[in-house]
Amino acid sequence: MSALLRPESALLLGILLASASSRVHIPPHDAVARVARFIAHKCDWASMATISTHEPVVGQPFANVFSISDGPPDSSTGTPYMYLTRMEISVQDLEVNPQASLSMSLAQTDYCRQQGFDPQSPLCARIMLSGSVLQVNGSEADFAKKALFSRHPEMIDWPTDHNWFFGKFNITQVWVLDYFGGVVMVSPEEYFQASPQRKHH
Repeated sequence: MSALLRPESALLLGILLASASSRVHIPPHDAVARVARFIAHKCDWASMATISTHEPVVGQPFANVFSISDGPPDSSTGTPYMYLTRMEISVQDLEVNPQASLSMSLAQTDYCRQQGFDPQSPLCARIMLSGSVLQVNGSEADFAKKALFSRHPEMIDWPTDHNWFFGKFNITQVWVLDYFGGVVMVSPEEYFQASPQRKHH
């Protein structure tokens, strides 16, 4: 009997193993472009700030939450895609001025909680993207649909009379905070060339 685990011990071991397997393994903090790509792929939603066109805050920054996906779970592109309707208040802002910023944080995953990091801590890695939102069509819209619906299946049943369309965030600058010492800027070229996962040889 000594070689066998008691039922309660087996249960505890199972919980520990499941917890270990679910842990988020972030790239090294000095691989900044990889960290940015990792965050963009891990996060399912983002806070997007537009320039408001609505009273009484016309001309002021206005942040709102959007579901995003840079690709299906096993495929990262680095480009955040969104499912949008012109009935939405922030989309109405974008029709006047497509410039926006998009913010994502690993506080949206289990990572920061598991590590004991406060969401505002630099160690709770985050990215801020500058750029604009563009509508996509054709084969890119087909990919955006696959990317979003695979990670947000509820979207499939959203009301058809809302005239949904697919958009992408066209990145012009990437800002990364994943360690002490302040934000680091990453060019779009560096960002898109990086891999969010370690390459196996």
